[in-house]
Amino acid sequence: MTFTGAIGRACYFPLRLIIAACVRLRIHPNLLTFIGVLINVAAGWELAFGHFVSAGVIMIVANIFDFIDGKVATETGLTSAFGGFWDSVIDRFSDLALSLGLICLYSSLHRTDYVLITSVQMVFATMTSYTRARAESLIAKCKVGFMERPERIVLFMIGAFTNRMAAVMWVIGVLAVVTVINRIIYTYRELNGYPQPSRDGVPGLFVRAFYWTDDRATVAYDIWVIAILAFVWFTPPDWLGDPMAAGGQGLLQYLFN
Repeated sequence: MTFTGAIGRACYFPLRLIIAACVRLRIHPNLLTFIGVLINVAAGWELAFGHFVSAGVIMIVANIFDFIDGKVATETGLTSAFGGFWDSVIDRFSDLALSLGLICLYSSLHRTDYVLITSVQMVFATMTSYTRARAESLIAKCKVGFMERPERIVLFMIGAFTNRMAAVMWVIGVLAVVTVINRIIYTYRELNGYPQPSRDGVPGLFVRAFYWTDDRATVAYDIWVIAILAFVWFTPPDWLGDPMAAGGQGLLQYLFN
């Protein structure tokens, strides 16, 4: 049992009730997907005005719809090729709405640096999804790299609720770049019949850290999550030039000062 696995199980119980209600009401999963993107646009609007807590609450609601649409499709027998395509396309709009909200916010504050950082994050987050989709038109599977969509969404919510969005942008931006590189390397090696890098021994630790292939809810995944949360919460916002965080102290400085 890992702590991320335990959190996932705890969150799934209320979602099961929502899924059952949608199935009983025969709500079409494609409609749920569309409602989710509309709610995410509202979250992006709140981000644009620096209303982080309300944006975080709206993101939670939006991503309930994002999570349940596929489950409802399965339980109602309404899965289809178009449904998968529709869900993938709408997810990109949802992601872009959140990033554009932040870009508007930082632009209004005349923070060109964070406009650029958020733009880079947005580009590589989109490329993360594109590289997988393109790779899987050539090979069976390309699910490598840590910074996938669920991790990005959870980090957006953490940044909103804790007012540490600048640190979140750095984390997503850097790890999205690494994820895209992982997927390019993985696809190249698979297409050319080369073995994937060994995960054994001391060198294997670096492979596991920078060439991510571990599943969610594993010990390795938990370690990465802890490291990311430590960076987000403990790094003093002043070090990152965070234009929004209240106070310039990290969590440890706040607790011990």
